[in-house]
Amino acid sequence: MVSPFFFNGFNSYWLMHISAEPSQRNKVSDVFRQASAAGLSVCRTWAFSDGGYQALQISPGVYDERVFQGLDFVISEARKNGIRLVLTLSNNYQDFGGRPQYVNWAKSAGVSVNNDDDFYINAVIKRVITRVNTITGVAYKDDPTIMAWELMNEPRCQIDYSGKTLNGWVQEMASYVKSIDNKHLLTVGMEGFMEIHCQKGSQSTPATKLAQILLAIILLGRLISQPYMHILIFGELNGKDDNAQMAFLQTWTTSHLTDSRTIIKKPMIFAEFGKSSKDPGYSINARDSFLNAVYTNIYSSARSGGMGGGLVWQIMAEGMESYYDGYEIVLSKIHQQAVSLLNNLEEWQPLIICEQAMASMV
Repeated sequence: MVSPFFFNGFNSYWLMHISAEPSQRNKVSDVFRQASAAGLSVCRTWAFSDGGYQALQISPGVYDERVFQGLDFVISEARKNGIRLVLTLSNNYQDFGGRPQYVNWAKSAGVSVNNDDDFYINAVIKRVITRVNTITGVAYKDDPTIMAWELMNEPRCQIDYSGKTLNGWVQEMASYVKSIDNKHLLTVGMEGFMEIHCQKGSQSTPATKLAQILLAIILLGRLISQPYMHILIFGELNGKDDNAQMAFLQTWTTSHLTDSRTIIKKPMIFAEFGKSSKDPGYSINARDSFLNAVYTNIYSSARSGGMGGGLVWQIMAEGMESYYDGYEIVLSKIHQQAVSLLNNLEEWQPLIICEQAMASMV
């Protein structure tokens, strides 16, 4: 019998980076312990760092064992605290290397590339999924602590607004991942662009055309388990009043949930959501109201079917001020009411997600 799995979760992109230094690993342990106590059961984090300082992949195909052991520790600690992981394999942005680093490596090797978007026809998938954990002795591809692989954090391809180039890359990479690991869920890492908030008068921003990529995912068939969507209040919504932001949130959720149910026919995940302290007029009350609205949408949608869970951006440990981006939540410092906001798993109606999706992938 298939058991239901539904979740409240969080993002902590920095876990491997911090864990590469053994003296800092207590921060990883603290966050997992605190998150588990708050009722959070899934964590999304980076399993990439390409070139530059403390890189996992020093050069193409060459990995730093010390950093890899940091990732081993992250997975081991997650397992101890009953937390499942979504491991992101690459980045759209230059942070921690990303697409620009791959393009630079390609240029250095004499490959003809024009810009970062050529990544999608020149990329090589990482060997992370075949790693054997030095702490647990379990291969990543066989570890139930890992819930899902995410191909890329927020992929875009602005030289092809049709979505065909990006979709082709996703199909190629998804096929490769599933050829060596057909046990875990697999997702793309989409932002969930939406035309309704990207139009300016008679002209459209690039994001308008990128909205087509969401529908292109339907071509992926059984390979992609869930559409993961990100909703951080940014860009055109920065500086808007709370009512405008809340109205956008509701429209965004309804639109994407409808597409997930009727077109993609797979459960949707809020993979990132948050409100930045850097926003004009920010207050703790405004942040909590926004988070409460997101969670209300998630719970309501889960009850009616189609929503799989949410991952707030982002949880950090004490003593990490240099990593703050405005969205940080330090569980050991916030009021118990805020913890209670996250700890609402008992309010959910059962929603079958992971096990059923895994069974259909085998």
